[in-house]
Amino acid sequence: MLRLGNREFGAHEPVIMAIVNRTPDSFYDQGATFRDEPALARVEQAVAEGAAIIDIGGVKAGPGEEVSAEEEARRTVGFVAEVRKRFPDVVISVDTWRHEVAEAVCEAGADLLNDAWGGVDPALAEVAARYRVGLVCTHAGGAEPRTRPHRVTYDDVMADILRVTLGLAERAMELGVPREGILIDPGHDFGKNTRHSLEATRRLGEMTDTGWPVLVSLSNKDFVGETLDKPVKERVLGTLATTAVSAWLGAQVYRVHEVAETRQVLDMVASLAGHRPPAVARRGLA
Repeated sequence: MLRLGNREFGAHEPVIMAIVNRTPDSFYDQGATFRDEPALARVEQAVAEGAAIIDIGGVKAGPGEEVSAEEEARRTVGFVAEVRKRFPDVVISVDTWRHEVAEAVCEAGADLLNDAWGGVDPALAEVAARYRVGLVCTHAGGAEPRTRPHRVTYDDVMADILRVTLGLAERAMELGVPREGILIDPGHDFGKNTRHSLEATRRLGEMTDTGWPVLVSLSNKDFVGETLDKPVKERVLGTLATTAVSAWLGAQVYRVHEVAETRQVLDMVASLAGHRPPAVARRGLA
């Protein structure tokens, strides 16, 4: 059972985490939700389309202008509080690697800390434990935040993913983070080249076999773009194909830009796997 905030999700229940970037320079939407009103409209739309989690980020993942912890908090804390007030049942996640920001957003009502940089700040897990919120434990290949991989190598990329994420998950549980709120994430593109991310997807079943719920963040990423030789705005089909494979292999949470399209893919895979009945079943019966 995955439990985040006041929501519980069954073992075979796919969960959508909608991305809301509070940044002026995000790689995909180029700052479309930097201001409050467009960001709140995005939350409302995402929830209506089937997102159970809203993932709020105040710093873009890639290189760019320096963003201090104070500025990151300014972009996220008040927004978390407003989303909490307007959408009391939604799970609020914050994408941050800094414990100072984590502390502030937990005070404002966050339910989940999405640590995409693999525990680079060990105190972040301590914050999650103190506030009894969930934690995403990600493999980033030891990369420093906001850096791109350069000639990174692994003897066995999935073995390294498992070593790191399981170690982070066990540490989090020992610190007091609720077991049912801990997720592991292979970290597509983080500390990896395209071939590494493809292999991580192909072998995702090795992660789901551990029993920890698996989160995948695939949406419009560079490994999709390089695989298909497509620019960032033309990666939706490749993302959805990767989503379908990940769902078949047992991933549970999907961090996405396109909520409605992802919902259809996940529902179809769940029905193919026998975990969800068809919405309508009239054919051959009338």
